[in-house]
Amino acid sequence: MNILSIQSHVTYGHVGNSAAVFPLQRIGHEVWPVHTVNFSNHTGYGQWGGQLIPADQVRDVIAGVEARGALPKIDAILSGYQGGSDIADVIIETVEKVKVANPKAVYACDPVMGNAKSGCFVSDLIPPLLRDRVVPVADIITPNQFELGYLTGVECQDIPSTLKAAEAARKMGPSTVLVTSVLRADRPENTVEMIAVNDEGAWIVQTPFLDFKRNGSGDVTAALFTGHYIRDLDAANALAHTASSVFAVIDNTFKADSRELLVVESQEAFAHPTLEFAVEKIA
Repeated sequence: MNILSIQSHVTYGHVGNSAAVFPLQRIGHEVWPVHTVNFSNHTGYGQWGGQLIPADQVRDVIAGVEARGALPKIDAILSGYQGGSDIADVIIETVEKVKVANPKAVYACDPVMGNAKSGCFVSDLIPPLLRDRVVPVADIITPNQFELGYLTGVECQDIPSTLKAAEAARKMGPSTVLVTSVLRADRPENTVEMIAVNDEGAWIVQTPFLDFKRNGSGDVTAALFTGHYIRDLDAANALAHTASSVFAVIDNTFKADSRELLVVESQEAFAHPTLEFAVEKIA
């Protein structure tokens, strides 16, 4: 299947397209990356080279793809970190064009804004744009617990409140919601969870919690869940494969004490995940 991935790019390390493209390729998808920023490294280092890519240049790249007659071949559009606030218009336009060319295509939005530990780390203009304009045209969204709370105004403290927030998000437009980094107070010690919700129900998976943060893990998660889900729309299966692969990447990175995700070194976990974590239906 062909995935158009519109998000950031870094030369050094793995975030945005630099984190999403290779895992998607290793699970068998063709990926066409379109970059929204071109940086030397992620901004967590505090210093970087490069620049945001203007919306007109992003639009021009997509127009070039369209000129090749490729839009009907796109099965999914994936977006992540948007860079400038003007990229939202490009994404919305692209989704509309692709769905005209291929009505079966789906749009998966990772509404990158921030996290509970760091707060919001994007321009103040971007969160309301995501909430009011981008998320409503998405079929799949993959917010973390913090981002889901912002999008819906529902504070996610436990499973019932997280499910309530997911349903509120689904009423905004997306039919499928993956909630990542779920850290409820009543969870078993040293665990973290993900919850997937669609028209068929809701599922949860629990993995060990490694108390360290590496940029790009959310980008890998969004990419893998989207890549698995679009094949058969089986949320439980996509959740199981994604949880296994993402934990393997984080565990390998943790053991190596690497500042960057060990994406290439963990490629076998993408292609052949161990499926060691049970997925439970909760609604």
